[in-house]
Amino acid sequence: MKLDISLVKQFALFAEMADGDIDAMLSHAVSRRIAAGDAVFEQGAPATHFFLLLNGRLKVSQVTPQGQQVIVRIVNPGDIFGIAKALQRADYPGTALCVSEAVALCWPMELWTPLIEKNPQLALTALTTIGQRLQEAHTRIREISTQEVERRVAHAVLRLSEQAGREESEGLRIDFPITRQDIAEMTGTTLHTVSRILSAWEGKGLVTGGRQKLTVCDVPRLKALADNCRSA
Repeated sequence: MKLDISLVKQFALFAEMADGDIDAMLSHAVSRRIAAGDAVFEQGAPATHFFLLLNGRLKVSQVTPQGQQVIVRIVNPGDIFGIAKALQRADYPGTALCVSEAVALCWPMELWTPLIEKNPQLALTALTTIGQRLQEAHTRIREISTQEVERRVAHAVLRLSEQAGREESEGLRIDFPITRQDIAEMTGTTLHTVSRILSAWEGKGLVTGGRQKLTVCDVPRLKALADNCRSA
């Protein structure tokens, strides 16, 4: 079934493409529905496809040689992911797990080079994506190396609220299931530490939580905490 251009025109990847070029690219794509809890691909598996997320959320994690699991990024609607070819890899460097029901477009990896050659916008988006991921990695390395845990957790929660915050009466609710273990894996700390920090924040009115739920109730105070713990 032919995919409707209107489904993707809103995303940065296609915003500057001519309709004919979009049609040509979509003609090679297959739509895939992903249930919450399912893996789109797993770390170390052969990289057979690359993807564009239409809706839902994914988390990409890596297991270190020491066996520690680290969440390296959240995939949001409009993001391309699984672009192992652009990283000169034959396998996926991480596992992409669906955290809220999602739909993605997928293309065979062997089409990456031909599509890049025909679509400068795809090449630019891939370059921008890789640059953003590198900047995010540098930021997280700097935070882990130089900041105390509470500030790291504050930065992680603020990033989540900026990327996936939905305004509600109590504040900005992260619009996908998020656990304290997830936050621990994002910030290089333990579940116990994150639980202690979030419980303290709840007592101060900074956040409210629940089972796989997190709402930021006071963004300015949380930003102050991220910048300087003693001032919050």
